[in-house]
This record gives sequence, C-alpha cells and structure tokens, in this order.
Amino acid sequence: MLKLFKNYNKQYLQLIGLHVAIGFAIYLFRFLGLFYFLGAIVFFILWIFQSGNKQNQALLAAAYMTAGEVFFRMTGGSLIPWEAGKYSVICFILIGLFFSGTSRKSAPYWLYLLLLIPGVLYAAETLNFDTNVRKAVIFNLSGPFCLGISALYCYDRKISKQQFHHLIWALLMPVIALGVYLLFYTPDTREVLNGTNSNFALSGGYGPNQVATALGIGMFALVVQLFVNSKNKLIFFINLGLLMFLTYRGIITFSRGGIFTAALISLAFIVMYFQGVSSKKRNAISFYLVILGSAIAITWLISSVRTMGLIDLRYANKDAAGRIKEDLTTGRQELVTSELTFFMNNPVMGIGVGKTKEYREEKLDILAASHNEISRLLSEHGVFGLIALLILLAAPLFYRIGNRKNYLFYSFYGFWFLTINHSSMRVAAPAFLYALVLLNVMHEPKNTVPRQQISQ
Repeated sequence: MLKLFKNYNKQYLQLIGLHVAIGFAIYLFRFLGLFYFLGAIVFFILWIFQSGNKQNQALLAAAYMTAGEVFFRMTGGSLIPWEAGKYSVICFILIGLFFSGTSRKSAPYWLYLLLLIPGVLYAAETLNFDTNVRKAVIFNLSGPFCLGISALYCYDRKISKQQFHHLIWALLMPVIALGVYLLFYTPDTREVLNGTNSNFALSGGYGPNQVATALGIGMFALVVQLFVNSKNKLIFFINLGLLMFLTYRGIITFSRGGIFTAALISLAFIVMYFQGVSSKKRNAISFYLVILGSAIAITWLISSVRTMGLIDLRYANKDAAGRIKEDLTTGRQELVTSELTFFMNNPVMGIGVGKTKEYREEKLDILAASHNEISRLLSEHGVFGLIALLILLAAPLFYRIGNRKNYLFYSFYGFWFLTINHSSMRVAAPAFLYALVLLNVMHEPKNTVPRQQISQ
C-alpha cells in the first residue's frame, strides 16, 4: 500500500512538472500550442482504442480537453476551429459510448436531445437571408449537444474512486499549463491597469470571462486535492502553492464570474466532505481549513497590492474613482430581460436557434450575444426549451435520491448552473461538468460485469 501511495504521488508530481514545461514551452514558441492540441488528440485516441475504454479513458480524455479548451483557443491560432474544444469532447464521448454503451435509465437525456430539434428546424425559416444558418445553429447548439451526449455517457456510469481522482487530475493539468503561460506572457500588472473592468491584457490577450472560468476549474480541482490527496506534506504544500498561484491569476483578470463560481463550488465540496468523514478526521480538516483560509487571504492581499487597490473596488462593484456602479451585472440583466420577453411573445416555438442576437438588434437596436443559457434556451426554443430546462434541473436531483456516493455532486451541479448564468455555454466546461453529477462513484473496487452496450 505504501509503495502504491508513493507511485501515485510520483505520477502526480510528474504530470505537474510536464504541464509546467508545456506552459513555458508554448510561451517561448507559440506555434507549439497547435502541436499541444493535436498531440493531446492523438494521444487520447490511441489510449482509448488500445485500452478499449475499460477504465473510462474516454471520460478522462474529455475532461482534459474540457479544461484545456481555453488554452487551446488562446495558443492554437486560426488553424484550430473556435469550437474545436467542444468537438473534441463530443468525439471522445461518442467513442466512449461506442465501446461502453449507455445506461437504460438515461431516457431523460434522449428526450432532452430530441427537444432541441424543433428549434433547429424553425431557425431555417426565421434567420435572416444573409445569415449562415449552419454556423449560427452550430455555435448555439454545440454546448447543449455536448451536454446531452456527455450525460448519456455518464448516467449511472460506475467509476472507481481512483478513476474519479484521476478525473480531477485531468481537469487540473491543462489549467496549470495555462497559468504558467499567463505568468510569462502577460505584462507587468501595473502597466496595463486601466480601471476596474475585465482586463484582456492580464488574461493573456483573451476573453477574461473564459480565462477566469478555466482558472476557476483549476482552483476547485486543487481544493479537492488539498483534502483528498495531501497526506504527504510535500504534496500538500505544492497543492497549496499552486492554488494560491492560480487564484492570483484568476483574480487579476478582473472577471468575477469564474472566481465566485470556483469559491462557491469549493465551499459546497468542503461542506459535503466534512459531513462524510469521522469526527476524528474533522479535526484535521479544520486545521486544513485554517491554512486554506490564510492562504486565500494572503493571495487576496497580494492581488490588492499588485493592482493598487483596484481589485477591491472591482469586487465592491465600484469604478476606479470609488463610485458604485449602477449595474452589478455589467449589462447582462438587460440581455436576460429581453430574451424572456422574446419567450413571452413567442411561447410555443420561440424565435429559432441562433436568432436571439439578430432579433435583439431588430427590436432593441442592441447588438450583443446572450450571456445566459437559460434565457437563451427559452427565447430560441419556446416551450420545448422550457421542458428541456426542467429535465436538466430535475433529472440529477432525482438521480441523487438513489445515489449519494458522488461527493462532488453539488459542486458540479453548481458549476453548471452558475456558469450558464454568467457565460452561457461559450466553452464546454458547464456542459461536461454537469454530466459528472450523474456518475456512480464506487468507493470500494468491485469486479462487475461490464454493462451491455445499447444500440444507438
């Protein structure tokens, strides 16, 4: 057992070192970003087919591509399609379904996928003549489709506790590479501060909202690691240092959504984990909490000093002059309100997939894409979107009644709900992490007969 524990930690440290090197190498030679993406695809395809997906390798591959999607977009150049991250997740999950099938209980998510079809057909009639219908539909449906396919794979999928921990590793490693890249690529903090708005320069020249969301995934994964894989003191302090590093990089993007989400789902994990351990172990957890709280406080202090107090104003919803901003949602409330109005005016079929941006410009003279997946789903799909939304909200909760082994259930569920309310489904993360709530985590290894494949 001791030897296994040492090998486990050795593998973990090797993966961290590898991804630190990847982040630095791509900083030095940006074109390596494309090779990183392609190399990951080839590696995982070979791994899945060689193993026959016997240990859910397809799920680990999808998790890795999910966490790395933003980094791939930042560094892959124009040769990587915008939706390549979602496409890769979908492809790996489909391969996994080919090898391992899906549960007979997954009918709600078949229905969910079918409910997306009417909005696609209606869009062919409602979209403007000069609009590329295929691109508009794919852009708006790639996220929901990714969610449905991932849910089919994960529903009641038996996964060992060790595989579950490796899944957290897969969500962490690409974010470490992203953090290292940002460390070297971004300029000095004080040179690019221009107020309290989201800062592209400190986000690697990319969308701060998406970068903060990706860093938030890494932050959450490290919090989990601190509690479930930090018996070794060296591992503990490495995890703590990485957490402080990624938290700092996330805070100084000046994008709050991803950071708030990471904090809330980490809190949900800690509460669930605390309730599930013995009273003796709770004392050790309490000590970890004191260290964790102190580390976060120090990180915030460093962030405040480095940003000359502007980050404090940002999170207090004030501008650089200290005046309170009227709109806490930075314009998102108006977008949501307009989309709910579109739904009320078109309750049956909605306005069609991809039509929201055009329709808002026509009716309100506002050219802006949706930031909220809930209101977009309602406005574009009508009553079909409402039913689909009810399935997404209720199905995991009903599943939870009969299966309480997944101690990250509320964290994954919360990540999905919070992220789609501030960033829609621009990245694969909310779709994929939603599906993880449906996993059946086996706390003790069992020799089970592989599930019978179900014809797709």
